[in-house]
Amino acid sequence: MNQRNYQKELDRLIEQKESGGDVPRLFLHSCCAPCSSYVLEYLSQYFSITVFYYNPNIFPEEEYEKRVEEQRRLIGELPAKHPVHLLVGDYQPQRFFDAVRGWEKEPEGGERCFRCYRLRLGEAARLAAEGGYDYFTTTLTISPLKNARKLNEIGEELESIYGVKHLPSDFKKKNGYKRSVELSARYGLYRQNYCGCVFSRAGSGENRFSDTL
Repeated sequence: MNQRNYQKELDRLIEQKESGGDVPRLFLHSCCAPCSSYVLEYLSQYFSITVFYYNPNIFPEEEYEKRVEEQRRLIGELPAKHPVHLLVGDYQPQRFFDAVRGWEKEPEGGERCFRCYRLRLGEAARLAAEGGYDYFTTTLTISPLKNARKLNEIGEELESIYGVKHLPSDFKKKNGYKRSVELSARYGLYRQNYCGCVFSRAGSGENRFSDTL
């Protein structure tokens, strides 16, 4: 079975949309400003974007707020052909802990992460459908540490549930990750050394936490 090239699928979709018609509206889940930097530079050429910052996995709350402010600052400073707006979701850490219960000791990149993907993309898909958006997607595929295939599979599953189109992506392709590092340096963005959750932070060696969290 041939592996799908999600970036090429996105390229073809954009080419079709450029042939005419209204600018499509995209509901873009973002994990943080650095990951969104290249994605916004790239997609704002073709879409009117609402950035949805919703990451109940992030620990502690101060980290969540710090990432929100960096996201807000980037959107205010980054040039964009089409409008880019920000919607900040509520900080709901219990939803994350409920979603990954039983998988707390799973290594990074496994089922615990997949459940976290689905929690965040599910909320994005739900709100995108309610808001009448043309597409939804996530910045998460820009990370070399994230499973782009799984993220796209979850997106397609949610498309069938909520009736809003999932925009295929693998933003790390075409030097996307490299460009995000360059833009992060240009705008002086705060870059984290862990994914965001209490489990990844413990794994980074920065801190150790109780198993009761």
